[in-house]
Formats: sequence, C-alpha cells, structure tokens
Amino acid sequence: MVCSGLEAVMTNDLKIIVEEHADGFVAYPVGLRGVIVGQGDTLDEAIADVTSAIKFHVESFGAAELEMDQPLLHVFVTEARVAV
Repeated sequence: MVCSGLEAVMTNDLKIIVEEHADGFVAYPVGLRGVIVGQGDTLDEAIADVTSAIKFHVESFGAAELEMDQPLLHVFVTEARVAV
C-alpha cells in the first residue's frame, strides 16, 4: 500500500502481454476477468493505455476483479499448430 497525503492507494503487480504489430503495439493483462486491452504507437503508449484501462475496469467493477483464484506464477509464450 502506498500512502500519499490523506489517501491510501493499493497497488498490484500484473503480468502484461505486449504484441508488436506493423502499425503499433497491443497490450493486455494476463489472468484478469473481463476483456481489457490497450494500444499505442509505442511500447510505452500501449502500457500506459492498458494501465488506464485496468484502472477503469477496477473503478467500474470493483477491486475484486483483480483477485485470482490461484496466483499466476509465470507466463509463457509458445506456438501450436492448428489445421484449418
């Protein structure tokens, strides 16, 4: 918890996936309920946008949205072959 002046602010460290595309970056948190996505022309813009989206999501639906049934230990990126 971070205290600044009279208000106390809870902070959570979240794992964020960032994808780089030809036209910019897309970022989204792992393990949160709901759809939360940010985007930007730069990595920093995408992270700032997804952080803002997460704050809005929590303000709209409550801090319980950040709670996970099991703690998320690691995030892996891998590939899977899909026949279409």
